[in-house]
Amino acid sequence: MRLCVSLCGASATALPWPAHTPRITSGIASVGTIIARTSRAPATGKAALIPTRKTTCAREILAEIRRMLRNDQSMEDKIEILPEQAPVMPLPGALLFPHALLPLSIFEPRYREMLAHALAHERMFCVALVHPERADWKTERDFFDVATIGLIRACVGRGDGTSNLILQGLQRVRFAAFTQLHPFPVAELETLRSETETTVETEALGAKVLELYDRFQTLGRKLPAKIDRYITGMTDLAMLADLMASTFITDPLRRQQILEELDLNTRLRLVIQYLGEESGTAAA
Repeated sequence: MRLCVSLCGASATALPWPAHTPRITSGIASVGTIIARTSRAPATGKAALIPTRKTTCAREILAEIRRMLRNDQSMEDKIEILPEQAPVMPLPGALLFPHALLPLSIFEPRYREMLAHALAHERMFCVALVHPERADWKTERDFFDVATIGLIRACVGRGDGTSNLILQGLQRVRFAAFTQLHPFPVAELETLRSETETTVETEALGAKVLELYDRFQTLGRKLPAKIDRYITGMTDLAMLADLMASTFITDPLRRQQILEELDLNTRLRLVIQYLGEESGTAAA
């Protein structure tokens, strides 16, 4: 399988998918995490989130991603191979959830090197949230040790050495140890599995999340109709929790708390609490 992306009128080089790379699809709803969010570049300017509402290039990449994502099965059930270690990109104010898509612009030399390494190997790297009190990171103590490993779904290089890419979240991981910190971090990974047994309480919590999602719709924070239909019919409540947190919860520490929570019912309660506060609705 080869993915060709036309970016701003220029034909981008297609990137081959290695045979050992797992084929992972999470459903068209994950595209909503790009459509619904316009993120600002960090003040330190090392890697920027692409403001997709204003960028024609990103819209064209998004069109390719939309055509790729068709399957609504749980991502954790479809992951066959994850590397034992992977590069890490610490970012201020940004983190990645499983099932979500994160557009990134890579332009700092060390992360260009990281991207080249990832593309030459498993096409995966982790995004880690830098502690809010830090302006930037210097050691592994400056960013959280729970993150999400992602797969590079589309990548377009430019003549000046910078790149735009779409990273798809695969799996929660913990950094067990670091094999290097420079020029970019590489961590040994511990896979974190969610407790996803569904009970009557889980179903009730999922219904409450959808109720609050409807509230956001009435406040004007709407997703495209096709994505809306997908979300309202979603049966994977772990995916629902992650997508709602990724799309509608803006505070990085709250997002990190949800990312670190492995018990599904507790995670849904956190999503309900924070969605309720952000929508101005007192969650029951």
